[in-house]
Amino acid sequence: MGARARTCPWSEHDSLSSMAGRIDFARRALMLLPQARRLRPECSDTVADLIEARALEHGDRPYVKFREAGISGHASDAPMQVLTYAQLNARANRVAGWALRNGIRPRRVVSLVMENRPEFLIAWAGIAKTGATTALINHNLTGKALAHALSTAGAETVIVGDECLQNVSEAVRALDLPLRIWRQADPYAAAAPPSAEGAPTADGVLDLDERLEDCSEENPHPSVRDEVRAGDDLFYIYTSGTTGLPNAARFSHLRFFGVGMLCGLLLRMDPGHVHYCALPLYHSAGGTMQVGAVLATGATLALRRKFSASAFWDDCRAFDATHFQYIGEFCRYLLNQPPRADDRDHKVTFAIGNGLRTDIWKSFRDRFGLENIIEFYGATESNTFFVNTDGRPGVVGRIPGGRLGKRFSNSRLIRFDIEREEPLRDEQGFCIECDPDEPGELIGRITDGTFGRYEGYTSAEASEKKIMRNVFEKGDAWFKTGDLLRVDPEGWYSFFDRIGDTFRWKGENVSTQEVAEHLSSFPGIEQANVYGVRVEAADGRAGMAALVLDPGVSFDATAFGRYVSDRMPAYAAPVFIRVIAKPDMTSTFKLRKVDLQREGFDLRIVSDPIWVRDEDGDGYVPLTRSSQKAIENGSRRL
Repeated sequence: MGARARTCPWSEHDSLSSMAGRIDFARRALMLLPQARRLRPECSDTVADLIEARALEHGDRPYVKFREAGISGHASDAPMQVLTYAQLNARANRVAGWALRNGIRPRRVVSLVMENRPEFLIAWAGIAKTGATTALINHNLTGKALAHALSTAGAETVIVGDECLQNVSEAVRALDLPLRIWRQADPYAAAAPPSAEGAPTADGVLDLDERLEDCSEENPHPSVRDEVRAGDDLFYIYTSGTTGLPNAARFSHLRFFGVGMLCGLLLRMDPGHVHYCALPLYHSAGGTMQVGAVLATGATLALRRKFSASAFWDDCRAFDATHFQYIGEFCRYLLNQPPRADDRDHKVTFAIGNGLRTDIWKSFRDRFGLENIIEFYGATESNTFFVNTDGRPGVVGRIPGGRLGKRFSNSRLIRFDIEREEPLRDEQGFCIECDPDEPGELIGRITDGTFGRYEGYTSAEASEKKIMRNVFEKGDAWFKTGDLLRVDPEGWYSFFDRIGDTFRWKGENVSTQEVAEHLSSFPGIEQANVYGVRVEAADGRAGMAALVLDPGVSFDATAFGRYVSDRMPAYAAPVFIRVIAKPDMTSTFKLRKVDLQREGFDLRIVSDPIWVRDEDGDGYVPLTRSSQKAIENGSRRL
């Protein structure tokens, strides 16, 4: 198939790094300035008001396009479902009517457990119209983790899609909480919904669709939200849980406005554009950045229930997508797909996300013909961020305006002791800023205004743990990101590692991210997850890599040893190699290391093959029970 002509209203000469792109960006920013200045935590603007305004402005325009994957797994096999802005508003009003009848008011919380589908967007929009907060629960959670998320939300009501009902019912049974479960049918499911047998409450599981039929499609009276302010909670969004049970981060209407406007601006989105979302809506990337950009600009959201690397570009073509967002190892999965003649046959011109590693940046961009890649640094609960609009591989952005810009920025890098996992302080007890190219923890100054605002978690204890005080002067307060970054002499910031992932070995700091990027370039390695493990008879932590190999590939220890010796300093080379069948990932494409670190190189609990670097450091040999014992008692040198 030949490449289709691009129909986007810009050409490659209008990229963000070009003069035309910068002029257009400045024009759009000036248009947004009056609105941005008006938004303050105490103002009365809410996301519900935005949804109602969009329905009035262009009610007939598509808000969301959705196709359930067909037999082949591709959206092109199934009929298109289209929900206009007017239909979104009308159906959200029904949800609001139901909620008000059931005592849901401002400051109340409703939990939402549902896969990516239009009903998810309708449900939280309706709850927002009452001034209440929606706790966006990860639908992949089960058992203890799901029970924890439901209990920490503080909700009395749960809306659950039929596709998630069984897991929710089982989790609620384990809780001593008076939760009322309202089920909503999955109209796209081929099979009948799971049974609600053994309902956890005396009232049983209630039918939400049945109650919605009797509710009005008219907007609720504005007085319902009289006491709601922009600084109030719109969502609770849970952290990814890479190191344990997730925390519920507060996410306000104000933050949703800011994220949406910024993303729409960066992506230069207009009403005619289509933003393809294959990320989970319960996470801030898909649920606030993508949805927020669409609502801010009047564009269209193309929604996929679950990410599929093999169907990704077919979906983009089917939806006529012009934009998409990535996260974590998302792009590596796309790049690992077999090359196709139509890899560049699409209308996508902008991709935005975080986690695109240096080792695949150029090949990803060139193979799929992406004109603009916007890599950013940020987190759901963070009060500081960076954006790389120049398409420069391996960096997350810089502070504009040089020294003057830094004075107004709330971001700083401070020196950090890797071994003690705490910041370094001078004789007066204050933190020390990093020199160029020196890794340090990124912190963000906490302010009372819109910029630099820290909204925290539902747990006061968890919120306080992320605050560092008396950093540069008595009484100041800064948000601890928990991430190590570094800035080069030109002012470009790059991600170095997550605190707790970086470790010390042979007296040197080792970045797991940098080592993983080196290892991933070795032929036959699909993915590398690097971490440090404790060795009883040695100081620090020894490097270990869990490798996923390409299908049909065997681990060549000799060639791999030569590759590592040629490209990496001895202290950074992994001491142990473990070959695993598939990566341990979160639902947002982040690699988990907790279980791998706990298991270490203990052959008594690990059944996967493990190799250890030989004593000369020239290659790798299989680890045996006897060599493990020698390493543990110190008789075998590492």
